[in-house]
Amino acid sequence: MNAENRHTSPDTAELLAALAWQFDLGIDEPIADAPIDRYALAAAPAPTPSLTPAAPKPQPKPADTASHVVEAQRLAATATDLKSLAIAMEQFDGCELKLGARNFVFADGDPGAHLMIVGEAPGRDEDRLGRPFVGRAGQLLDRMLAAIGHDRTSEPPEQGVYITNVLPWRPPQNRDPTVEEMAMMKAFLRRHIELAAPEVLLLMGNSAMKTLFEVERGITAMRGQWREVAGIPAIATFHPAALLRRGEQKRAAWQDLLDVKARLAGKEGS
Repeated sequence: MNAENRHTSPDTAELLAALAWQFDLGIDEPIADAPIDRYALAAAPAPTPSLTPAAPKPQPKPADTASHVVEAQRLAATATDLKSLAIAMEQFDGCELKLGARNFVFADGDPGAHLMIVGEAPGRDEDRLGRPFVGRAGQLLDRMLAAIGHDRTSEPPEQGVYITNVLPWRPPQNRDPTVEEMAMMKAFLRRHIELAAPEVLLLMGNSAMKTLFEVERGITAMRGQWREVAGIPAIATFHPAALLRRGEQKRAAWQDLLDVKARLAGKEGS
């Protein structure tokens, strides 16, 4: 056999590396078991539409969601510290996102920090590394926090920050959390806030704002308004991912950050 006809099959390690590379590029769902000849498809006549509607994707039943909420409340109430809360959340099987996620993403930063940030859900990078806000949006968040004198790696609590999300598992294709998912995880989130006991809460994005402010209005209408969550002053602002898409919102987000800085200064000076 000459060199031109010789074929070497890739080993398992090479195949796994190729799959991991594709996943990191965002290719996380197979679409067929065999290659598809797109040219042949283009030449073939279009199929006749079926008169039978496609079966709707199953959604959580209200009764199921309600029972999962009750179970989440029970588990959250058993947590006496952040470690036991993380264990209770990992044991919760009501949220199906757990089945498709790579990692459980609990929190990052200093749990004793005066400032606590609540985001929406892990993305691809967060799911891969097991930490919140580490992708492009996280890099922007770090720059935003540095502008008001905060850093998730700082040890002094007045300069540090503690970061978590409404959901600890990544939704498929980075979609928004559903109403049912937010309802299931709300008890865990409130207990997380109670145990961390920050001086100020900064809620980033619609999901965090709606879950904790319990309102139907969107983030554009609600940002910049101070409310209380578990007795803690809280303000909502745009998510860094939204700021990457819509730069015109950065001015309003900057004003919200200045309000947070002023509120913290008042707390620390009192």
